[in-house]
Amino acid sequence: MATMSPLSRVRTAEPAVREESTGQLLSDITSDLQVLFRQELELAKAELKQEGTKAGKAAGMFGGAGFAGYMVLLFLSLAAVFGLARVMDEGWAALIVAALWAIAAAVLYQMGRARMRTVSPKPENTVQTLKEDAQWARHPTK
Repeated sequence: MATMSPLSRVRTAEPAVREESTGQLLSDITSDLQVLFRQELELAKAELKQEGTKAGKAAGMFGGAGFAGYMVLLFLSLAAVFGLARVMDEGWAALIVAALWAIAAAVLYQMGRARMRTVSPKPENTVQTLKEDAQWARHPTK
């Protein structure tokens, strides 16, 4: 005489069939989708916060690197002034180094201005897509 284990009884039992209306099923699906959407939104928020923290730390490091680069240029400029001061008056040496920096600043300004003129503040592709979506919404059969 074989005895049945509790697991085998559960496996052989027929699943209970629930009789629910279509409206109830749609309501359940809608609420499940809402919960899923909220959970996905919370996950996205958490990921964005984490990535934002990492980006902030990286930006701080870039800022530190920029300051260090500035200090290097400052001391190289001083070294150039002192080097030129060995062959000419100190005032003229400082003026020559300052003039070289002024030329570099003017060139960088012109290059930046030229590139800035190519920047469009309006997201052209997004605007075009939105126009197409609006057109489709007005006439979905076309």
